[in-house]
Amino acid sequence: MAQKDQLDRETFSCSICLDLLKDPVTTSCGHSYCMSCIQLHWDGEDQRKIYSCPQCRQTFTPRPVLKKNTMLAALVEQLKKTGIQAAPADHCYAGPEDVACDVCTGRKLKAFKSCLQCLISYCENHLQPHFESTKLKKHKLVEPSEKLQENICSRHDEVMKIFCRTDKKCICYLCTMEDHKGHNTVPAAAERTERQRELEVSRLNIQQRIQDREKDVKLLQQEVEAISRSADKAVEDSEKIFTQLIRLLQKRSSDVKQQIRSQQETEVSGVKELQEKLQQEITELKRKDAELKQLSHTEDHNQFLHNYPSVSQLSEPTDSSSINIRPLRYFEDVTAAVSELRDKLQDILRDKWTNISLAVTEVDVLLPGPEPKTRAGFLRYSCEITLDPNTANTELFLSKGNRKVKCTLLQQSYSSYTDRFTDSSQVLSRESLTGRCYWEVKWRGKGVYVAVAYKNISREGTESGFGRNDKSWSLRCNANRYDFWFNNIETLVSGPRSSRVGVYLDHRAGILSFYNVFKTMTLLHRVQTTFTQPLYAGLNVYDGDTAELCKPK
Repeated sequence: MAQKDQLDRETFSCSICLDLLKDPVTTSCGHSYCMSCIQLHWDGEDQRKIYSCPQCRQTFTPRPVLKKNTMLAALVEQLKKTGIQAAPADHCYAGPEDVACDVCTGRKLKAFKSCLQCLISYCENHLQPHFESTKLKKHKLVEPSEKLQENICSRHDEVMKIFCRTDKKCICYLCTMEDHKGHNTVPAAAERTERQRELEVSRLNIQQRIQDREKDVKLLQQEVEAISRSADKAVEDSEKIFTQLIRLLQKRSSDVKQQIRSQQETEVSGVKELQEKLQQEITELKRKDAELKQLSHTEDHNQFLHNYPSVSQLSEPTDSSSINIRPLRYFEDVTAAVSELRDKLQDILRDKWTNISLAVTEVDVLLPGPEPKTRAGFLRYSCEITLDPNTANTELFLSKGNRKVKCTLLQQSYSSYTDRFTDSSQVLSRESLTGRCYWEVKWRGKGVYVAVAYKNISREGTESGFGRNDKSWSLRCNANRYDFWFNNIETLVSGPRSSRVGVYLDHRAGILSFYNVFKTMTLLHRVQTTFTQPLYAGLNVYDGDTAELCKPK
């Protein structure tokens, strides 16, 4: 029954408004419409003076005069009495975001297809002639589009079916005889075919890249999980190790405390024993003194002489040389020894902590970023560096908060220190360098070595000079030339002269670059290697010359 109702609706519906026919009229080609719908449709064709059937596209000249089809009107009225409705569901009507059928009048339905030849969009009902007419079957149907008018040449009002390769745009056939005359033109379909092949190649490349990136994402996810597992284990192991260190220190603290108390007890016991002996001797001496006093008052000479030998005899005195008084010096040496141990532990922790930090920062699965191109880019990685007086040669004078160094012939009153350079007029930075760092050196005089070095570089002999070993990298700058030194091998460097040199370090990537800093950054020399330890900035200056680590600006 539902199928019969659908058939009745389609049979007695206007193909323009898709509602039941109102005042139905029939054209000479046999199609029926509402009187108002077909009249409105033909009103739009008055300018051309050629009138067409919306369904089969048959044309009429002049405009037909139509009269109401009374038999069809009676049938429609009968259908209305039986309750048959022809209105489509609301979801079939075109909304603001939909492409509407160009043929429908009144409330328009959604377009089902657009025709590139007709340049009209059709709903499913109005599209039927394109499936029935032999001529219309040849038309190119595409998904509904609101841009059909863009296929019309704005100048000639013709369909643009030609592509001009010279100007890279679509044109109509009349354009080829005017503005595009002599240009390289091909049918738009041919150009589309060629571009379609390129598109497919691009799609294959994109799909391959998608697969590669999805694989990379999966690998990175696995890396995230591995990093998390490793980090958790490192935290757990580190806590255990530090707990062991704390317990070891606590055990040593307890041992020292116990030894001190034990020695205290021994010493105090010995002192008290001697103190008791001395007290007994005092008592005995007082008794003797009293007897001697009493004897001294005896008037009988014979009695005095008889008792004197026994009374005057004294016991051996206690050896007082065993008493060693050390004012305020008892266990102070223990405190000094513990303090020395503390200082050594602090030195070890300070030195080794850099290695621990470096080991942490080197955990990086991502590729290093590109080296900056501008000074502003380099300054993003600028670091404030100071010079370490404990490494400075005694002929070097430091100033400006240990950022400036000058070589003099005067010996500076530096304390003796194992990290001090003894044979080269050079100095290292206090700060270790890891990750990405940038700093600038301003120099004046005959020349300067701008360097980086490991902390375990030799401190004496000719091999201690920057660049004269495999533990330091050095750019020598003077008024006439540049040269680079590593492992006692010289490499000549060309570039403009400047009194300011920039140094860029990417420790993880193993990149060390030296730049001439003037109005622009000019690369002088770049090193690509593997750094196995933290690095320290270094300066070596000639007699009377100065070099300064500039504050970042």
